[in-house]
Amino acid sequence: MARAMFEYTKTILDKVSFDPSLFCREVKKAIDRLLPHEIDELRLWILALTKQNPELNQCLIYLNT
Repeated sequence: MARAMFEYTKTILDKVSFDPSLFCREVKKAIDRLLPHEIDELRLWILALTKQNPELNQCLIYLNT
């Protein structure tokens, strides 16, 4: 079940990646819902995504806590 939440989170983040403020809001929600090892995986996924969309870099601050 938890893995499904991780995949769902990635889908949502991918869909809202056009808007950095909305993306950051969804990242905050994801941190509250995901398991610690999934947050680490999400961090790696977002780092790869920000290479394509550098405007999303501001959201990395939420993942470094």
